[in-house]
Amino acid sequence: MGKPVTLLESLCAHALSFDAQSISVEYKGGREWVFMNHAGIATGIANYASSGTDAKELHSNLYAAAKKPVRTAIEGKVYILRVRTFDSFGEDAFEVTIEPAPKLDPSVAPRFTPKQGQYLAYIHHYTKIHRQAPAETDLQRYFQVSPPSIHEMIKTLERNGLIEKTPGQARSIRLLVKSEHLPQLE
Repeated sequence: MGKPVTLLESLCAHALSFDAQSISVEYKGGREWVFMNHAGIATGIANYASSGTDAKELHSNLYAAAKKPVRTAIEGKVYILRVRTFDSFGEDAFEVTIEPAPKLDPSVAPRFTPKQGQYLAYIHHYTKIHRQAPAETDLQRYFQVSPPSIHEMIKTLERNGLIEKTPGQARSIRLLVKSEHLPQLE
C-alpha cells in the first residue's frame, strides 16, 4: 500500500500552488514557522506551537526526508523533496527544495513489484480495449479489493512515475511504461 500524505508534503503542495520552489522551517519564540520561498522572497504560510503534535509530525517528516529524499505526487506531477538541515541560533532549521522528478527513460525497463505490474498490465489492456482509461471502480472489480486499496495503489504508481493522471478528471490515467516492459496479465 502507498503511504498517506504527510504534513511536509501538504505544506510543499501549498507552496507549489504559489509557484514557490522551496520552503523553510525555523524555530522562533516557541513556534515552528514555515515560509515558502519564491523569487527570493520568503512568505509565512504556517506556524505551529513547538510542543504541539503538528510541529512534532513536521519535525519527524523533515528529519526522515533529510536522510532520504521524499518522492511525492502533487497535482498530477511527481516531485522530489530534499531537506537540508542547518543551525539557526542553536536550533535546527530546515530548507526543503521541491524539484520535479526526472522522467523515466522509456528504453529501460522500470522497476516495480509483481503486484504493481499486474495493475499496470490491467490499465494497459483496459485502455486498449475500451479506448479510455479504467476508473478506480473498474480496477476494484477486477482485483477484488477495497476502494482505499485501489486509491493507494494508484497514488503509489503515480508517485513512482509509472503513470500520470490529470487532477479532477475522471479516467485520466496514462501509462508511462512501454507495453513491452509490462508482465502478462494474470
